[in-house]
Amino acid sequence: MALAYAVKKTERLEARVTPEEKETIETAALLRGTSVTDFLVMTAKEAAVRTIRENEVLILAERSRRIFVEALLNPPAPTEKALVAADRFRAEVG
Repeated sequence: MALAYAVKKTERLEARVTPEEKETIETAALLRGTSVTDFLVMTAKEAAVRTIRENEVLILAERSRRIFVEALLNPPAPTEKALVAADRFRAEVG
């Protein structure tokens, strides 16, 4: 069985909430069977990871789009292998 090593938690986050928000959070923590602190840390981390991933996807998508459009507008010259392959294709297809 693998041993779990506890990481010492030294950082602190604080938030002010309305009574209604606190009650909702407490109810959700109770339904998950966890403490309010563990619930808040778990859900905040999940939201943070999701936000980071979505941002990375958007950045990569934008970069990929730019590269694709640039290749369409300014295609590179065909290589010798590509020219030979195109000639072979034309000969086979007709």
